[in-house]
Amino acid sequence: MLTGMHETTAIAERYARVAGSLDERGRRAVAATEALAVGRGGIAQVAQATGLAREVIARGIRELRGEVPVAAPGRVRLPGGGRKTAETHDPTLRTDLEQLVEPATRGDPASPLRWTCKSLRKLAAELQQRGHRVSHQKVADVLHALHYSLQGNRKTREGASHPDRDAQFAYINTTAQTALAAGEPVISVDTKKKELVGDFKNGGQEWQPKGRPAEVRVHNFLQQAVGRVSPYGVYDLARNEGWVNVGIDHDTATFAVESMRRWWTKAGRDRYPQTQRLLITADGGGSNGSRLRLWKYELQQLADETGLTITVCHYPPGTSKWNKIEHCLVAFITQNWRGRPLLSYAVILSLIAATTTTRGLTVESYLDTNTYPTGITPTDAQMATIQLQRHAFHGEWNYTIEPHAARSDILII
Repeated sequence: MLTGMHETTAIAERYARVAGSLDERGRRAVAATEALAVGRGGIAQVAQATGLAREVIARGIRELRGEVPVAAPGRVRLPGGGRKTAETHDPTLRTDLEQLVEPATRGDPASPLRWTCKSLRKLAAELQQRGHRVSHQKVADVLHALHYSLQGNRKTREGASHPDRDAQFAYINTTAQTALAAGEPVISVDTKKKELVGDFKNGGQEWQPKGRPAEVRVHNFLQQAVGRVSPYGVYDLARNEGWVNVGIDHDTATFAVESMRRWWTKAGRDRYPQTQRLLITADGGGSNGSRLRLWKYELQQLADETGLTITVCHYPPGTSKWNKIEHCLVAFITQNWRGRPLLSYAVILSLIAATTTTRGLTVESYLDTNTYPTGITPTDAQMATIQLQRHAFHGEWNYTIEPHAARSDILII
């Protein structure tokens, strides 16, 4: 039987062979077994051989003898065992941290981080100034325990809601369904946001060879751009077709109506050869705003040229994202050219025309090189020539413009 130093060395070798594959509880049990095998003085000898504390080995012996509770299978310690959390020693840590990151304190002059970036290190530094002993990593752990995560902004608020908001939605839906059932064209129109033409950063990502992203300018300065475009879209609800007039000048009411004129000339007239009516759904603002005199005057010119009776239904204030064109056309154009610099007019036209969906959307795009001066307002005499009849329900949003040479039996829904 080994004694003295030889026995201690043998214990150390046996323990070293298995310790790496054991958890805390297993190592304690092995050490306790060795101590029991040695007998008197075994705890001290095993402690010397393994480096474990005598209290740990003694605890293992009591566990083997059943003198103390043992952790359930799969657990190393009993519930509540181990080193206590920082919150246990510092009960106000969570409260103070929540006060620093609580969204309700945004804009509060008393908030010490009102005008600073709430990074983990800055949060930790502020907590340390309040007397807490905490690292940035501990701040991260506490935030996760409080169910916080890094998040961006989400566009959900639409502003003040008009009391007839839902009623106007229902009115637009009924009017559109009636027109579609009659085989009449129903179009949704809007201007996509202006885009700089050139090697500028475009939001989103696309697949590229690793480490070889498209290189673009650091700053978006207009004077460095080839130009700026205003894509005005026309979405045909019945045919699931998009038509985009890419203007290079100002986004005015004249431009908006010209875009619809071009759609009618190049596409609508051939697709609806028998129709005498056109229904337009549009936002309440922008170049096709419900209050714009020029918008209504230009629509009268379009009605006279085409012979169409034009009905317009505007969406209520603050609800532009409900317009069909937004999620049936514009959203897919944005997805199709995400992450790609809009280097030239040709690139923009190609990317728009290449937009498709699994539901069969097709898009045509054309470049409009005309100029559209701003600041033009029709005179009262010109406005008096508009054959506009307001509908009984919210006539400021819903109205019909009759061509001068057409019949007078206007159907007001």
